[in-house]
Amino acid sequence: MAAQRFAGPVLPDGEARDLYVVDGQVTYERQAGADTAVEGWIVPGLVDAHCHLGLDDDGAVGEAETEQQAIEDRDGGALLIRDCGSAADTAWIHDREDLPRLVRAGRHIARTRRYIRGYAHEVEPEELSAYVAQEAQRGDGWVKLVGDWISRDAGDLAPSFPPEVFAEAIRTAHEHGARVTAHCFGHEVLGGLIDAGIDCLEHGTGLTPDLVERMVAGSVALVPTVMQLDKFPQYAEAGEAKFPEYAATMTDLHARRRETLMNAHEAGVALYAGSDGGGMSRHGNLAGEVVALHELGLTAEEALGAASWRAREWLGLDGHLREGTSADFVVYDADPRADLTVLRRPVAVVLRGRVVA
Repeated sequence: MAAQRFAGPVLPDGEARDLYVVDGQVTYERQAGADTAVEGWIVPGLVDAHCHLGLDDDGAVGEAETEQQAIEDRDGGALLIRDCGSAADTAWIHDREDLPRLVRAGRHIARTRRYIRGYAHEVEPEELSAYVAQEAQRGDGWVKLVGDWISRDAGDLAPSFPPEVFAEAIRTAHEHGARVTAHCFGHEVLGGLIDAGIDCLEHGTGLTPDLVERMVAGSVALVPTVMQLDKFPQYAEAGEAKFPEYAATMTDLHARRRETLMNAHEAGVALYAGSDGGGMSRHGNLAGEVVALHELGLTAEEALGAASWRAREWLGLDGHLREGTSADFVVYDADPRADLTVLRRPVAVVLRGRVVA
């Protein structure tokens, strides 16, 4: 394939450069005869750190629909996806050069009858560690637990498992070389997970200042999925007739979400952008989550970094477009740091050195 030239400011430092793509890799050495592909603002490939390929409202979908989901995410600029739980086996995506790079967490693991039907392995406490070991071996270095969900007996959010059971499961995952994350809306489940050495929390609306301090001490990351949190009033309304305590909890968590999450950010918890695409949330809308993070209170550059260079480094890739790195980047016609809505309209999406959108 002939060398291609891309010109413009290269983020995160914003230095204007001529970036060439040769054999799928980045080089800044001038390539004679290179075709100029696109000029614009060049951003390291975006990262959706909480996405669900292969899911719809009812559970797993087939490969054709999964492919379309992945294409929508890719065309929105998400070139690296942390699939944060799926009932479908999406390992085949690794073999597709035209689809985003994928880091799978395997299937969600939840308590029996305590999660969305058709999504998770639903297990009892004595089974949890065995299923964690299984998903650690099946996935790409992550395991996804359902930390809390509504308990029909309690009528409110409640931890899925006792703290000691979660702790053993986290130890098991780490022994198998996998990191652990957990869905957590409420407060009660968080202390045990953090103290057990969990690596990441999803949503995190139940955090308090003392828990945030423990997260910082343990280098626990947070993917808040801000757009998903905006749906809490819908969840409260749907549950109010049968579960008024749950409705009150969700209403309160929603009201305090900005303060809660910004306290975590300002204390030094690493936040990353996740669209929660899949199920009730559409794919291809990572830009919406970056905008939502900015509206929450992050600077535009912080919000963009949470969906690009910082997130890539967190997941084990180079966050900068250095000499010899894989040519995974997105080009825009204006500086997204000045207007994050620019992320909704990429000029070019380059994956593994190929212009794919």
